[in-house]
Amino acid sequence: MSLAVTAVSHAAGRRRLLDAVSLQLEPGTVQVLLGPNGAGKSTLLGVLAGDLRPLSGRATLDGRRLADWPAADLARRRAVMMQRDELRFPFSVDEVVALGRLPWQRREQSPGERAVIAAALAEAGAGALAGRRYLELSGGERARVQLARALAQIRADDGDPAPRYLLLDEPTASLDFAYQHHVLKSLRRLADRGVGVLAILQDPNLALRHADRVSLLANGELIASGLPADVLDTERLSRVYGLPIVAEQGPGGRRSLDVAETPPAPAG
Repeated sequence: MSLAVTAVSHAAGRRRLLDAVSLQLEPGTVQVLLGPNGAGKSTLLGVLAGDLRPLSGRATLDGRRLADWPAADLARRRAVMMQRDELRFPFSVDEVVALGRLPWQRREQSPGERAVIAAALAEAGAGALAGRRYLELSGGERARVQLARALAQIRADDGDPAPRYLLLDEPTASLDFAYQHHVLKSLRRLADRGVGVLAILQDPNLALRHADRVSLLANGELIASGLPADVLDTERLSRVYGLPIVAEQGPGGRRSLDVAETPPAPAG
């Protein structure tokens, strides 16, 4: 069982966004997508979600094409948190999270549903936001509520043991340092419960610390995929990002990555 793309290509007009990319998301793992802006990360996530149909190749869940899944069944198996926030209705925080329960056709005001919503908010570090107006929140607070919505969506209460998948487009982008790690630790707990997690991140150090696997994209191509320590090679990263990347050893032998300082130009 897995959520996968095989030899997938996609384009916008004449511009190729993905070129024969193959990737598999396994249950119980945290996989991170890294790459420069325009590498094709969001496009790949859209294909994996079933929101974009590839020009060629296959996108499948449990071996079945995503396009062949009934929408409600697919929504109960995978949830997506996009980077863009286009919600403009005057909903409360609880009502936004309850949107994730629509595929389950449960009554929002039932005690069981209220418990699901409260648990999702707590897991996303947004429990204190319950009852507030969504549009009055900061960008970081909205991001945590949207994560709670996605968590509520894949909370299985139908007795089906099939694994769930969570796809996130830069879930840490609007968050401060502390909440970045809170969210990624929450994703780790989800993976420990059998959920397959795929997150687009910009910081390779977060991937080193929290990911089981890393996939590196550039110009629509999959450059490397595997263990973080193997994929995040300084020579490879320097080539992909066009900057001199160096590795440093921190306390406890923890490895971190940074841009090398360039010597000042000689005075003349």
